[in-house]
Amino acid sequence: MITPAFELTQDPDFLTIIIKVPYARASEFDVYFEGKDFKFYAKPYFLRLTLPARVVEDGREKASYNTDKGTFTIRLPKEIPGQYFEGLDMLTSLLAPKKSRSAKPLVEEIAASAELSEEEEEEEFDWEIEQTPYKESAEGTLPLQYRYGFGNLRSGVFQRLQDELSDVIDIKDPDQTPVDERRRKRLAAEAAKFDPDHYLADFFEDEAIQHVLEYKPWWVDAHKKMTALSGESHQDHDTHTFVVFSEEEREQMRKFTNKSYLLDKRSRHHVYLGLIDILLAYCYEICVNEGDKNVESSWNVRKLSATLCWLESFTSIHDVLVSFGRRVLCYPLHRHFGLVTRAFSDTAMILQLGKAAVLKCLLDIHKIFMENDPAYILNDLFITDYCIWIQKTKSKKLAALSESLQKTTLTKAHIGFELEELEAAAVLVQEEESTLKAAGAVSKQQLLSSESETSDSEDSEESSGTSSSETEGSDSDERGSSTSEDGKINSSQAVLQEERTTPLTDCNGLRQGTNTSAFEVAGEKSKVSLQSASLPGKLIEELEKQMHTAVRLSDQPEGSVTAS
Repeated sequence: MITPAFELTQDPDFLTIIIKVPYARASEFDVYFEGKDFKFYAKPYFLRLTLPARVVEDGREKASYNTDKGTFTIRLPKEIPGQYFEGLDMLTSLLAPKKSRSAKPLVEEIAASAELSEEEEEEEFDWEIEQTPYKESAEGTLPLQYRYGFGNLRSGVFQRLQDELSDVIDIKDPDQTPVDERRRKRLAAEAAKFDPDHYLADFFEDEAIQHVLEYKPWWVDAHKKMTALSGESHQDHDTHTFVVFSEEEREQMRKFTNKSYLLDKRSRHHVYLGLIDILLAYCYEICVNEGDKNVESSWNVRKLSATLCWLESFTSIHDVLVSFGRRVLCYPLHRHFGLVTRAFSDTAMILQLGKAAVLKCLLDIHKIFMENDPAYILNDLFITDYCIWIQKTKSKKLAALSESLQKTTLTKAHIGFELEELEAAAVLVQEEESTLKAAGAVSKQQLLSSESETSDSEDSEESSGTSSSETEGSDSDERGSSTSEDGKINSSQAVLQEERTTPLTDCNGLRQGTNTSAFEVAGEKSKVSLQSASLPGKLIEELEKQMHTAVRLSDQPEGSVTAS
Protein backbone atom coordinates (compact mmCIF):
# COMPACT_ATOMS: atom_id res chain seq x y z
CA MET A 1 0.00 0.00 0.00
CA ILE A 2 1.08 3.56 -0.77
CA THR A 3 0.70 6.29 1.84
CA PRO A 4 -0.78 9.26 -0.07
CA ALA A 5 0.14 12.92 0.35
CA PHE A 6 -2.30 14.68 2.65
CA GLU A 7 -2.88 17.84 4.65
CA LEU A 8 -5.35 18.94 7.32
CA THR A 9 -7.07 22.26 7.94
CA GLN A 10 -9.82 23.33 10.31
CA ASP A 11 -12.47 25.91 11.00
CA PRO A 12 -14.50 26.28 14.20
CA ASP A 13 -16.92 23.48 13.26
CA PHE A 14 -15.20 21.20 10.74
CA LEU A 15 -11.95 19.34 10.18
CA THR A 16 -10.96 19.17 6.50
CA ILE A 17 -8.70 16.41 5.18
CA ILE A 18 -7.28 16.77 1.65
CA ILE A 19 -5.82 13.55 0.20
CA LYS A 20 -3.91 13.42 -3.09
CA VAL A 21 -4.51 10.12 -4.89
CA PRO A 22 -3.54 10.49 -8.57
CA TYR A 23 -4.47 7.61 -10.89
CA ALA A 24 -6.70 6.05 -8.22
CA ARG A 25 -10.03 4.43 -8.99
CA ALA A 26 -12.37 7.09 -7.66
CA SER A 27 -15.39 4.82 -8.04
CA GLU A 28 -14.00 2.48 -5.39
CA PHE A 29 -12.93 4.16 -2.18
CA ASP A 30 -13.77 3.74 1.50
CA VAL A 31 -13.73 6.29 4.32
CA TYR A 32 -14.04 5.35 7.99
CA PHE A 33 -13.85 7.69 10.99
CA GLU A 34 -14.83 7.35 14.61
CA GLY A 35 -13.62 9.41 17.53
CA LYS A 36 -9.91 10.06 16.88
CA ASP A 37 -9.49 7.29 14.34
CA PHE A 38 -9.61 8.00 10.60
CA LYS A 39 -9.08 5.53 7.73
CA PHE A 40 -9.10 6.05 3.97
CA TYR A 41 -8.67 3.47 1.20
CA ALA A 42 -8.59 3.92 -2.58
CA LYS A 43 -6.53 1.31 -4.39
CA PRO A 44 -3.48 1.42 -4.23
CA TYR A 45 -3.53 4.09 -1.50
CA PHE A 46 -4.17 3.60 2.19
CA LEU A 47 -4.10 6.24 4.94
CA ARG A 48 -4.70 5.88 8.66
CA LEU A 49 -4.54 8.87 10.99
CA THR A 50 -4.83 9.41 14.73
CA LEU A 51 -6.53 12.79 15.10
CA PRO A 52 -5.68 15.19 17.96
CA ALA A 53 -9.36 15.44 18.98
CA ARG A 54 -12.64 13.65 18.33
CA VAL A 55 -14.90 13.97 15.27
CA VAL A 56 -18.50 12.80 14.96
CA GLU A 57 -20.71 11.34 12.28
CA ASP A 58 -23.97 13.34 12.36
CA GLY A 59 -24.95 13.73 8.71
CA ARG A 60 -22.99 16.93 8.10
CA GLU A 61 -19.91 15.09 6.85
CA LYS A 62 -19.11 15.55 3.18
CA ALA A 63 -16.62 14.13 0.64
CA SER A 64 -15.77 15.26 -2.89
CA TYR A 65 -13.28 14.27 -5.61
CA ASN A 66 -11.51 16.60 -8.04
CA THR A 67 -10.68 14.63 -11.17
CA ASP A 68 -8.35 17.31 -12.56
CA LYS A 69 -6.18 17.45 -9.45
CA GLY A 70 -6.75 13.87 -8.33
CA THR A 71 -7.64 14.91 -4.77
CA PHE A 72 -10.26 13.81 -2.25
CA THR A 73 -11.58 16.52 0.10
CA ILE A 74 -13.31 15.18 3.22
CA ARG A 75 -15.03 17.45 5.77
CA LEU A 76 -15.71 15.95 9.18
CA PRO A 77 -17.79 17.64 11.93
CA LYS A 78 -16.05 18.26 15.26
CA GLU A 79 -17.61 16.57 18.25
CA ILE A 80 -17.22 19.79 20.24
CA PRO A 81 -17.92 22.80 18.01
CA GLY A 82 -15.27 25.49 18.35
CA GLN A 83 -12.65 23.12 19.73
CA TYR A 84 -9.12 23.78 18.52
CA PHE A 85 -7.26 20.78 17.02
CA GLU A 86 -3.56 21.28 17.84
CA GLY A 87 -0.70 19.98 15.72
CA LEU A 88 -2.46 19.43 12.39
CA ASP A 89 0.79 20.24 10.56
CA MET A 90 2.71 17.56 12.50
CA LEU A 91 2.07 14.93 9.83
CA THR A 92 4.35 12.25 11.23
CA SER A 93 2.61 12.29 14.61
CA LEU A 94 -0.77 12.01 12.89
CA LEU A 95 0.20 8.83 11.09
CA ALA A 96 -0.89 5.91 13.25
CA PRO A 97 2.08 3.94 14.61
CA LYS A 98 2.67 0.49 13.26
CA LYS A 99 1.20 -2.20 15.46
CA SER A 100 3.35 -5.05 16.68
CA ARG A 101 2.25 -8.67 16.28
CA SER A 102 3.27 -9.29 19.88
CA ALA A 103 0.85 -8.03 22.49
CA LYS A 104 3.37 -7.80 25.34
CA PRO A 105 5.63 -5.01 24.02
CA LEU A 106 2.57 -3.20 22.73
CA VAL A 107 0.97 -3.12 26.17
CA GLU A 108 4.24 -2.16 27.84
CA GLU A 109 4.86 0.69 25.39
CA ILE A 110 1.39 2.15 25.80
CA ALA A 111 1.60 1.98 29.60
CA ALA A 112 5.07 3.51 29.65
CA SER A 113 4.10 6.23 27.20
CA ALA A 114 1.00 7.11 29.19
CA GLU A 115 2.97 7.21 32.42
CA LEU A 116 5.65 9.44 30.94
CA SER A 117 3.06 11.68 29.34
CA GLU A 118 1.28 12.18 32.66
CA GLU A 119 4.62 12.88 34.32
CA GLU A 120 5.41 15.55 31.73
CA GLU A 121 2.03 17.16 32.26
CA GLU A 122 2.29 17.25 36.05
CA GLU A 123 5.95 18.11 36.52
CA GLU A 124 7.45 21.51 35.76
CA PHE A 125 11.02 20.92 34.72
CA ASP A 126 13.62 23.24 36.25
CA TRP A 127 16.05 24.10 33.47
CA GLU A 128 18.34 26.15 35.69
CA ILE A 129 19.40 23.31 37.98
CA GLU A 130 22.63 21.69 36.88
CA GLN A 131 22.31 17.93 37.17
CA THR A 132 24.99 15.32 37.54
CA PRO A 133 24.88 12.61 34.88
CA TYR A 134 23.90 9.20 36.14
CA LYS A 135 26.67 6.59 36.11
CA GLU A 136 25.99 2.89 36.17
CA SER A 137 28.32 0.43 37.77
CA ALA A 138 31.18 -1.09 35.80
CA GLU A 139 29.40 -4.43 35.85
CA GLY A 140 26.72 -3.18 33.47
CA THR A 141 26.95 -4.54 29.97
CA LEU A 142 26.03 -1.20 28.42
CA PRO A 143 26.97 1.64 30.81
CA LEU A 144 25.18 4.93 30.25
CA GLN A 145 28.38 6.88 29.70
CA TYR A 146 29.24 4.71 26.69
CA ARG A 147 25.95 5.40 24.94
CA TYR A 148 25.21 8.20 22.51
CA GLY A 149 22.66 9.34 19.97
CA PHE A 150 19.17 10.66 20.58
CA GLY A 151 18.39 10.23 24.28
CA ASN A 152 21.57 8.14 24.64
CA LEU A 153 19.70 5.20 23.15
CA ARG A 154 22.42 3.98 20.76
CA SER A 155 25.67 2.09 21.18
CA GLY A 156 27.99 0.03 19.00
CA VAL A 157 27.12 1.97 15.83
CA PHE A 158 30.64 3.19 15.08
CA GLN A 159 32.15 -0.21 15.60
CA ARG A 160 30.54 -1.14 12.29
CA LEU A 161 31.41 2.20 10.63
CA GLN A 162 35.10 2.70 11.30
CA ASP A 163 35.80 3.99 7.78
CA GLU A 164 33.29 6.83 8.07
CA LEU A 165 34.15 7.63 11.69
CA SER A 166 36.77 10.34 11.13
CA ASP A 167 34.64 12.15 8.53
CA VAL A 168 31.63 12.43 10.84
CA ILE A 169 32.81 12.96 14.43
CA ASP A 170 36.01 14.10 16.13
CA ILE A 171 36.08 11.56 18.93
CA LYS A 172 37.85 8.27 18.36
CA ASP A 173 36.29 5.03 19.56
CA PRO A 174 33.15 6.56 21.14
CA ASP A 175 31.83 3.15 22.17
CA GLN A 176 34.70 2.80 24.65
CA THR A 177 34.95 6.46 25.74
CA PRO A 178 32.99 7.67 28.80
CA VAL A 179 31.17 11.00 28.78
CA ASP A 180 33.65 12.73 31.11
CA GLU A 181 36.60 11.68 28.99
CA ARG A 182 34.83 12.91 25.84
CA ARG A 183 34.41 16.30 27.46
CA ARG A 184 38.06 16.51 28.54
CA LYS A 185 39.28 15.59 25.08
CA ARG A 186 36.91 18.08 23.48
CA LEU A 187 38.11 20.96 25.68
CA ALA A 188 41.75 20.06 25.00
CA ALA A 189 41.14 19.93 21.24
CA GLU A 190 39.39 23.33 21.31
CA ALA A 191 42.21 24.90 23.33
CA ALA A 192 44.78 23.60 20.86
CA LYS A 193 42.75 24.79 17.88
CA PHE A 194 42.13 28.35 19.08
CA ASP A 195 44.12 30.86 17.00
CA PRO A 196 44.51 34.33 18.58
CA ASP A 197 45.65 35.88 15.29
CA HIS A 198 42.55 34.65 13.45
CA TYR A 199 40.29 35.87 16.23
CA LEU A 200 41.89 39.33 16.36
CA ALA A 201 41.78 39.62 12.58
CA ASP A 202 38.01 39.07 12.64
CA PHE A 203 37.70 41.33 15.69
CA PHE A 204 39.32 44.36 14.04
CA GLU A 205 38.42 43.71 10.39
CA ASP A 206 34.75 42.79 10.75
CA GLU A 207 33.20 44.36 7.65
CA ALA A 208 32.15 40.99 6.20
CA ILE A 209 30.83 39.83 9.58
CA GLN A 210 28.78 42.99 10.09
CA HIS A 211 27.31 42.41 6.63
CA VAL A 212 26.10 38.87 7.39
CA LEU A 213 24.74 39.99 10.76
CA GLU A 214 22.28 42.20 8.88
CA TYR A 215 20.68 39.14 7.23
CA LYS A 216 17.19 38.30 8.51
CA PRO A 217 16.06 34.67 8.16
CA TRP A 218 12.43 33.64 7.88
CA TRP A 219 11.91 33.21 11.62
CA VAL A 220 12.56 36.92 12.29
CA ASP A 221 9.46 38.00 10.35
CA ALA A 222 7.43 35.12 11.79
CA HIS A 223 8.41 36.15 15.32
CA LYS A 224 7.39 39.75 14.62
CA LYS A 225 3.97 38.59 13.42
CA MET A 226 3.54 36.40 16.48
CA THR A 227 4.53 39.25 18.79
CA ALA A 228 2.11 41.63 17.06
CA LEU A 229 -0.76 39.14 17.56
CA SER A 230 0.24 38.13 21.08
CA GLY A 231 -2.88 39.75 22.53
CA GLU A 232 -5.24 37.49 20.60
CA SER A 233 -6.42 34.09 21.74
CA HIS A 234 -4.53 30.93 20.90
CA GLN A 235 -7.30 29.70 18.61
CA ASP A 236 -7.16 32.86 16.51
CA HIS A 237 -3.56 32.35 15.47
CA ASP A 238 -1.96 28.95 15.40
CA THR A 239 1.75 28.52 14.77
CA HIS A 240 1.05 27.20 11.29
CA THR A 241 -0.06 30.70 10.29
CA PHE A 242 3.49 31.89 10.96
CA VAL A 243 5.34 28.73 9.89
CA VAL A 244 4.42 27.24 6.52
CA PHE A 245 5.77 23.88 5.36
CA SER A 246 6.64 23.34 1.73
CA GLU A 247 5.47 20.30 -0.17
CA GLU A 248 8.97 18.85 0.01
CA GLU A 249 8.95 19.20 3.79
CA ARG A 250 5.55 17.56 3.99
CA GLU A 251 6.89 14.67 1.94
CA GLN A 252 9.78 14.35 4.39
CA MET A 253 7.36 14.09 7.30
CA ARG A 254 5.26 11.46 5.54
CA LYS A 255 8.32 9.29 5.02
CA PHE A 256 9.17 9.19 8.71
CA THR A 257 7.96 6.24 10.73
CA ASN A 258 5.83 7.27 13.67
CA LYS A 259 7.13 5.77 16.90
CA SER A 260 7.27 6.41 20.62
CA TYR A 261 10.35 7.09 22.75
CA LEU A 262 10.71 5.78 26.30
CA LEU A 263 12.81 8.51 27.91
CA ASP A 264 13.35 9.00 31.60
CA LYS A 265 13.77 12.42 33.18
CA ARG A 266 17.55 12.51 32.69
CA SER A 267 17.32 11.44 29.06
CA ARG A 268 14.65 14.04 28.31
CA HIS A 269 16.93 16.65 29.86
CA HIS A 270 19.77 15.63 27.53
CA VAL A 271 17.42 15.66 24.54
CA TYR A 272 16.23 19.23 25.17
CA LEU A 273 19.76 20.53 25.73
CA GLY A 274 21.01 18.71 22.64
CA LEU A 275 18.20 20.36 20.67
CA ILE A 276 19.46 23.80 21.73
CA ASP A 277 23.00 22.87 20.71
CA ILE A 278 21.92 21.68 17.26
CA LEU A 279 19.72 24.74 16.66
CA LEU A 280 22.59 27.08 17.62
CA ALA A 281 24.86 25.49 15.02
CA TYR A 282 22.09 25.64 12.40
CA CYS A 283 21.40 29.34 13.11
CA TYR A 284 25.10 30.13 12.66
CA GLU A 285 25.13 28.33 9.32
CA ILE A 286 22.04 30.17 8.06
CA CYS A 287 23.42 33.55 9.17
CA VAL A 288 26.93 33.35 7.69
CA ASN A 289 25.68 31.97 4.35
CA GLU A 290 22.61 34.24 4.34
CA GLY A 291 20.22 31.32 3.88
CA ASP A 292 22.07 29.69 0.98
CA LYS A 293 23.47 26.18 1.16
CA ASN A 294 26.94 25.21 0.01
CA VAL A 295 29.40 22.34 0.35
CA GLU A 296 30.45 23.60 3.80
CA SER A 297 26.94 23.69 5.26
CA SER A 298 27.05 20.12 6.55
CA TRP A 299 30.52 20.68 8.02
CA ASN A 300 29.45 23.90 9.77
CA VAL A 301 26.42 22.35 11.48
CA ARG A 302 28.08 19.20 12.75
CA LYS A 303 31.42 20.87 13.62
CA LEU A 304 29.86 23.63 15.74
CA SER A 305 27.56 21.24 17.61
CA ALA A 306 29.38 19.25 20.27
CA THR A 307 26.29 17.03 20.46
CA LEU A 308 26.87 15.90 16.88
CA CYS A 309 30.66 16.11 16.67
CA TRP A 310 31.70 14.84 20.11
CA LEU A 311 28.49 12.98 21.13
CA GLU A 312 28.34 15.31 24.13
CA SER A 313 25.65 15.02 26.81
CA PHE A 314 25.15 18.43 28.42
CA THR A 315 23.88 19.03 31.94
CA SER A 316 22.91 22.74 31.78
CA ILE A 317 21.98 25.43 29.29
CA HIS A 318 25.06 27.45 30.24
CA ASP A 319 27.32 24.53 29.30
CA VAL A 320 25.64 24.39 25.90
CA LEU A 321 26.26 28.09 25.26
CA VAL A 322 29.88 27.93 26.41
CA SER A 323 30.58 24.93 24.19
CA PHE A 324 28.99 26.57 21.17
CA GLY A 325 30.85 29.84 21.77
CA ARG A 326 34.21 28.07 22.03
CA ARG A 327 33.65 26.12 18.84
CA VAL A 328 32.58 29.20 16.89
CA LEU A 329 35.85 30.91 17.88
CA CYS A 330 37.95 27.85 16.95
CA TYR A 331 36.74 26.21 13.75
CA PRO A 332 34.71 28.11 11.10
CA LEU A 333 35.87 30.82 8.70
CA HIS A 334 34.19 33.68 10.58
CA ARG A 335 35.22 33.64 14.26
CA HIS A 336 33.45 36.54 15.93
CA PHE A 337 31.64 36.75 19.26
CA GLY A 338 28.85 38.72 17.59
CA LEU A 339 27.92 35.60 15.62
CA VAL A 340 27.61 33.68 18.90
CA THR A 341 25.15 36.18 20.37
CA ARG A 342 23.22 36.33 17.08
CA ALA A 343 22.75 32.54 17.00
CA PHE A 344 21.76 32.71 20.67
CA SER A 345 18.93 35.20 19.97
CA ASP A 346 17.80 33.34 16.82
CA THR A 347 17.50 30.06 18.71
CA ALA A 348 15.36 31.75 21.37
CA MET A 349 13.07 33.09 18.61
CA ILE A 350 12.68 29.64 17.04
CA LEU A 351 11.76 28.06 20.37
CA GLN A 352 9.23 30.82 21.05
CA LEU A 353 7.57 30.14 17.70
CA GLY A 354 6.83 26.61 18.85
CA LYS A 355 7.40 23.09 17.61
CA ALA A 356 6.41 23.91 14.01
CA ALA A 357 9.38 26.30 13.67
CA VAL A 358 11.70 23.82 15.39
CA LEU A 359 10.50 21.03 13.09
CA LYS A 360 11.06 23.17 10.00
CA CYS A 361 14.68 23.76 11.05
CA LEU A 362 15.23 20.07 11.83
CA LEU A 363 13.85 19.08 8.43
CA ASP A 364 16.32 21.44 6.77
CA ILE A 365 19.18 19.94 8.76
CA HIS A 366 17.97 16.46 7.80
CA LYS A 367 18.09 17.46 4.15
CA ILE A 368 21.59 18.96 4.49
CA PHE A 369 22.96 15.78 6.07
CA MET A 370 21.13 13.55 3.59
CA GLU A 371 22.92 15.26 0.71
CA ASN A 372 26.34 14.74 2.33
CA ASP A 373 27.82 11.26 2.07
CA PRO A 374 29.30 10.66 5.54
CA ALA A 375 26.98 12.99 7.47
CA TYR A 376 23.87 10.89 6.76
CA ILE A 377 24.88 8.78 9.78
CA LEU A 378 23.98 11.72 12.02
CA ASN A 379 20.43 11.59 10.65
CA ASP A 380 20.12 8.02 11.87
CA LEU A 381 21.67 8.86 15.24
CA PHE A 382 19.95 12.16 16.00
CA ILE A 383 18.02 14.22 13.44
CA THR A 384 15.36 11.73 12.31
CA ASP A 385 14.44 10.93 15.91
CA TYR A 386 14.34 14.63 16.74
CA CYS A 387 11.98 15.24 13.78
CA ILE A 388 9.58 12.57 15.04
CA TRP A 389 9.89 13.38 18.73
CA ILE A 390 9.39 17.16 18.39
CA GLN A 391 5.98 16.65 16.79
CA LYS A 392 4.68 15.13 20.03
CA THR A 393 6.32 17.65 22.34
CA LYS A 394 4.16 20.05 24.29
CA SER A 395 4.42 23.66 23.22
CA LYS A 396 4.64 24.84 26.82
CA LYS A 397 7.83 22.81 27.25
CA LEU A 398 9.49 24.69 24.38
CA ALA A 399 8.20 27.99 25.75
CA ALA A 400 9.76 27.20 29.14
CA LEU A 401 12.98 26.17 27.44
CA SER A 402 13.08 29.45 25.50
CA GLU A 403 12.48 31.46 28.66
CA SER A 404 15.31 29.68 30.46
CA LEU A 405 17.58 30.21 27.47
CA GLN A 406 16.93 33.94 27.50
CA LYS A 407 17.70 34.15 31.22
CA THR A 408 21.09 32.49 30.72
CA THR A 409 23.98 34.88 30.15
CA LEU A 410 27.14 34.27 28.18
CA THR A 411 30.15 36.60 28.26
CA LYS A 412 33.60 36.44 26.74
CA ALA A 413 35.01 35.59 30.16
CA HIS A 414 32.96 32.36 30.15
CA ILE A 415 34.59 31.13 26.94
CA GLY A 416 37.94 30.53 28.61
CA PHE A 417 40.35 31.87 25.99
CA GLU A 418 41.16 35.15 27.82
CA LEU A 419 39.46 37.07 25.04
CA GLU A 420 39.12 40.34 26.94
CA GLU A 421 42.81 40.42 27.88
CA LEU A 422 43.75 39.52 24.31
CA GLU A 423 41.61 42.31 22.90
CA ALA A 424 42.95 44.85 25.42
CA ALA A 425 46.54 43.98 24.56
CA ALA A 426 45.78 44.23 20.85
CA VAL A 427 44.13 47.62 21.34
CA LEU A 428 47.20 48.89 23.21
CA VAL A 429 49.48 47.69 20.43
CA GLN A 430 47.24 49.32 17.88
CA GLU A 431 47.29 52.61 19.79
CA GLU A 432 51.09 52.50 20.04
CA GLU A 433 51.35 51.84 16.33
CA SER A 434 48.96 54.71 15.66
CA THR A 435 51.05 57.00 17.88
CA LEU A 436 54.25 55.98 16.12
CA LYS A 437 52.65 56.49 12.74
CA ALA A 438 51.38 59.92 13.79
CA ALA A 439 54.82 60.90 15.11
CA GLY A 440 56.45 59.67 11.92
CA ALA A 441 53.97 61.62 9.84
CA VAL A 442 54.64 64.81 11.85
CA SER A 443 58.43 64.43 11.56
CA LYS A 444 58.13 63.73 7.87
CA GLN A 445 55.92 66.78 7.44
CA GLN A 446 58.40 68.92 9.36
CA LEU A 447 61.25 67.58 7.23
CA LEU A 448 59.34 68.35 4.08
CA SER A 449 58.51 71.87 5.33
CA SER A 450 62.15 72.54 6.29
CA GLU A 451 63.31 71.30 2.91
CA SER A 452 60.77 73.53 1.21
CA GLU A 453 61.91 76.52 3.33
CA THR A 454 65.56 75.78 2.47
CA SER A 455 64.77 75.57 -1.20
CA ASP A 456 62.78 78.82 -0.97
CA SER A 457 65.66 80.61 0.79
CA GLU A 458 68.11 79.28 -1.78
CA ASP A 459 65.85 80.49 -4.55
CA SER A 460 65.58 83.93 -2.90
CA GLU A 461 69.34 84.07 -2.42
CA GLU A 462 69.90 83.09 -6.01
CA SER A 463 67.43 85.71 -7.16
CA SER A 464 68.98 88.37 -4.89
CA GLY A 465 72.47 87.29 -5.96
CA THR A 466 71.42 87.53 -9.56
CA SER A 467 69.92 90.99 -9.05
CA SER A 468 72.96 92.18 -7.06
CA SER A 469 75.31 90.81 -9.68
CA GLU A 470 73.30 92.58 -12.33
CA THR A 471 73.41 95.79 -10.27
CA GLU A 472 77.12 95.39 -9.66
CA GLY A 473 77.61 94.72 -13.32
CA SER A 474 75.78 97.86 -14.30
CA ASP A 475 77.69 99.88 -11.66
CA SER A 476 80.97 98.40 -12.81
CA ASP A 477 80.15 99.36 -16.36
CA GLU A 478 79.48 102.93 -15.29
CA ARG A 479 82.62 102.99 -13.14
CA GLY A 480 84.56 101.50 -15.98
CA SER A 481 83.49 104.20 -18.37
CA SER A 482 84.23 107.02 -15.91
CA THR A 483 87.53 105.46 -14.94
CA SER A 484 88.60 105.15 -18.53
CA GLU A 485 88.04 108.87 -18.96
CA ASP A 486 89.52 110.14 -15.66
CA GLY A 487 91.92 107.32 -14.87
CA LYS A 488 95.05 109.41 -14.81
CA ILE A 489 93.60 112.13 -12.59
CA ASN A 490 92.22 109.68 -10.07
CA SER A 491 95.45 107.71 -9.96
CA SER A 492 97.52 110.86 -9.31
CA GLN A 493 95.21 111.90 -6.49
CA ALA A 494 95.45 108.43 -4.97
CA VAL A 495 99.28 108.62 -4.99
CA LEU A 496 99.27 111.99 -3.31
CA GLN A 497 96.78 110.77 -0.68
CA GLU A 498 98.97 107.74 0.06
CA GLU A 499 102.01 109.98 0.43
CA ARG A 500 100.21 112.15 2.97
CA THR A 501 99.16 109.15 5.05
CA THR A 502 102.44 107.26 4.79
CA PRO A 503 103.83 106.62 8.31
CA LEU A 504 107.36 107.28 9.45
CA THR A 505 110.06 104.76 8.60
CA ASP A 506 112.36 103.20 11.07
CA CYS A 507 116.10 103.63 11.13
CA ASN A 508 116.56 101.16 8.33
CA GLY A 509 114.26 103.10 6.04
CA LEU A 510 111.36 100.61 6.44
CA ARG A 511 107.75 101.28 7.59
CA GLN A 512 106.24 99.84 10.75
CA GLY A 513 104.64 96.41 10.30
CA THR A 514 101.13 97.35 11.22
CA ASN A 515 100.70 100.18 8.80
CA THR A 516 102.49 98.26 6.08
CA SER A 517 100.14 95.34 6.50
CA ALA A 518 97.14 97.61 6.41
CA PHE A 519 98.38 99.17 3.23
CA GLU A 520 98.99 95.81 1.67
CA VAL A 521 95.51 94.61 2.60
CA ALA A 522 94.02 97.76 1.18
CA GLY A 523 96.05 97.26 -1.95
CA GLU A 524 94.87 93.68 -2.24
CA LYS A 525 91.23 94.75 -1.76
CA SER A 526 91.49 97.39 -4.37
CA LYS A 527 93.16 94.93 -6.66
CA VAL A 528 90.43 92.37 -6.18
CA SER A 529 87.68 94.93 -6.59
CA LEU A 530 89.27 96.15 -9.76
CA GLN A 531 89.50 92.63 -11.10
CA SER A 532 85.92 91.82 -10.12
CA ALA A 533 84.72 94.98 -11.84
CA SER A 534 85.84 93.48 -15.17
CA LEU A 535 87.85 96.58 -16.25
CA PRO A 536 89.57 96.58 -19.60
CA GLY A 537 93.06 95.09 -19.69
CA LYS A 538 94.81 98.36 -20.50
CA LEU A 539 93.36 100.14 -17.49
CA ILE A 540 94.50 97.29 -15.19
CA GLU A 541 98.04 97.44 -16.49
CA GLU A 542 98.17 101.24 -16.06
CA LEU A 543 96.90 101.05 -12.47
CA GLU A 544 99.49 98.39 -11.62
CA LYS A 545 102.27 100.61 -12.95
CA GLN A 546 101.02 103.54 -10.88
CA MET A 547 100.87 101.40 -7.74
CA HIS A 548 104.43 100.18 -8.24
CA THR A 549 105.53 103.79 -8.65
CA ALA A 550 103.81 104.77 -5.43
CA VAL A 551 105.47 101.91 -3.60
CA ARG A 552 108.90 102.93 -4.85
CA LEU A 553 108.29 106.53 -3.73
CA SER A 554 107.27 105.34 -0.27
CA ASP A 555 110.44 103.26 0.07
CA GLN A 556 112.75 106.27 -0.57
CA PRO A 557 114.26 108.29 2.35
CA GLU A 558 112.25 111.18 3.74
CA GLY A 559 114.61 113.82 2.36
CA SER A 560 114.43 112.53 -1.16
CA VAL A 561 110.64 112.39 -0.97
CA THR A 562 110.56 116.03 0.06
CA ALA A 563 112.97 116.98 -2.66
CA SER A 564 111.01 115.18 -5.27
